[in-house]
This record gives sequence, structure tokens and C-alpha cells, in this order.
Amino acid sequence: MSNTNIYVIDDDEAARESVLAIVKMKGFEGIGFSSAEDFLAAYQPDWKGCIISDVRMPGMSGLEFLKEVRTRSIPIPVIMITGYGDIPHAVLAMKSGAFTFLQKPCQAQELGSNIDAALEAGGAEHDRLRLKGELESRYKTLTDDERQVFDKLIEGLPNKRIASDLDIGLRTVELRRSNIMKKMVAGSLAELVRMAITLNIAPDIQI
Repeated sequence: MSNTNIYVIDDDEAARESVLAIVKMKGFEGIGFSSAEDFLAAYQPDWKGCIISDVRMPGMSGLEFLKEVRTRSIPIPVIMITGYGDIPHAVLAMKSGAFTFLQKPCQAQELGSNIDAALEAGGAEHDRLRLKGELESRYKTLTDDERQVFDKLIEGLPNKRIASDLDIGLRTVELRRSNIMKKMVAGSLAELVRMAITLNIAPDIQI
């Protein structure tokens, strides 16, 4: 199985095969699952692509599946398929993190264009999570003293103010700042701030 696929989840075999046929006709690799539980049991962290899931299924419903995808931080966008009269469920699915929703029966052109959009969004999200993981690993290499200086740097404080606030020498601040930039692989203060934002550790600045 390729790492990048379109994963189709539907307990209705005929409906599932119909979507898979469109997926393959559009040039994508499709993998079918008869339940959300089956997909979750088979899922591997290196999988990429797009999930197409029915809303109404026995066992774990599409909405429950969406919550599980979010809980597990699975970085694959989900397109929900809804039957007639299921628009309220579709709206709830969007609020729960679905990329979009389509009504049955799926039209080949509409499904294909939405898969393209979902794959583009999924690729960006996968890259974002990979970068965040790398930054978290770098941040863990900082000592407690360096993290204190890190926090002051992303507040925009100059070295002299940091030295005063932490009651340390200016040379010590400069040394720790140099170590921080090397360990975080940051080429500038602006880049370091962007990293802090990605890591969700940037302070709330009051202006």
C-alpha cells in the first residue's frame, strides 16, 4: 500500500465501491474500509492522503470518527458523505473538523476537485506537524537557563534588559542567546519568534 491514498469508509458496499470507482477513474489510489473502526485499526502514522467517510454508519458514526481523528491528531483531511436530509449532520461535521461534505450520490467532477483541494490542505498540515515535531525536539535541548533567556528574547527585550531582569551578566546573556540560536537553528530573532508561535509558547503581548 502506498503511503498516499484515498481512504473510503462506508458500511454500504455498493456505495463504497461506487466512490472507489470514481477515485480510481480520477487517477488516485483508493482503499476501502467497511467501518471507521477498521480504518483506525489499520492506520499507520506515515499514511497521507484524504479520507472519505459516510456520516451514518453502524458502530462508530462519521461524527464520532471525526472526533477520534482529532483526538489522535491524525493529519489527514476528512470529506464527509451525507445522504438526503443529513445537512444538519453535515454542518456539525464541518464544525467538528471535516474538510467539507458532499451529498450522495457523489458526482465525479465534484468529488475529484474536492479530493484535490483536500490533498493540498492535508499536505500543508502534514508539513506543519512535521515541522512542529522538529522544533519541539530542538526546544527540548535547551537548558532551563537558556529557556529563561528564550522567553525574554521573544518578548522583544534587549540583552541589557534581559540581564537586568534575570540578574545575570550581559556576557552570559549573549552566550545563552548564541546557544539558543544554534540549537533552534534560527537565523534571526524574527525566525525564533515564528518558531515560538509554532510551538504555542509565544507570550501574549500587551501593547
